[in-house]
Amino acid sequence: MPSRHWSREEVEATVQDYLDMLSLQSRGESYTKKDHNRRLRAKLDNRSSGAVEYKHANISAILESMGLPYISGYKPRRNVQGLLREVVEALAPSLPRRLTADIATPQRSVALNDVLGILVPPPDRNLVVRDEARDVEGNYDVTGGSAARFDYVRQEALNQSIGDAGEELVLSYEKARLRYAGRDHLAGNIEHVAKTQGDHVGYDIRSYDETGRDRFVEVKTTRHGRRTPFYISANELRFARANADAYHLYRVFDYRKYPKLFTLPGDVAAHVRLNPVSYRARF
Repeated sequence: MPSRHWSREEVEATVQDYLDMLSLQSRGESYTKKDHNRRLRAKLDNRSSGAVEYKHANISAILESMGLPYISGYKPRRNVQGLLREVVEALAPSLPRRLTADIATPQRSVALNDVLGILVPPPDRNLVVRDEARDVEGNYDVTGGSAARFDYVRQEALNQSIGDAGEELVLSYEKARLRYAGRDHLAGNIEHVAKTQGDHVGYDIRSYDETGRDRFVEVKTTRHGRRTPFYISANELRFARANADAYHLYRVFDYRKYPKLFTLPGDVAAHVRLNPVSYRARF
């Protein structure tokens, strides 16, 4: 039996329920997907729990494609109904304001003796990042309309407290990693370059591998899931490319309650899909 089309009223209720959960996730407030699913189905036309779950996963896919955070418990599924995309795109402009209302001080609950457990594998290839203020000579399809969708990612990236907190977590991780390997003298020589030299160097932390070779670490932190886009500067990209044998980008995610991190070693462009978002104009 073919599936019944969802009405606009059903789609709007489903998207609104999803965005409510995403706002709660951003503020670190507890909720249960099961309860939301049950209450939402009471407003729908005899939809199953699984159908609602699938719709929420579709919403995650749309938000991810727009460069916006999504609920980590709903892995993006990309067979998306046209009406659903239309409704999400209509409601999404209000999302950055809702998410940034409580974007200030991050919360961390990682005990130092557990810090090595925060390392996880990176996501699938083609993670999207934004190349900020890139000096481009080629031709790119960049429009003002699409760039406006990434305001939340930019605003979070510019939040000093989130950036500082992520760097402090990675400092703890690097010291623990080297001490666990019996390299206490190297752990004691780690330098927080972003603080001692400034943010123009091209990386944040000078660490070491177990043999004593330099490890240049750039830290990008988000309160949201592992596939949340991030910004990287032209200077950082150049440094990563020039020092690919020693460069590591550490992506800290889900910071608010249960932070994790994955690493992208070497040239960042080998791991991600770069979307330039601005041009440098010169005479």
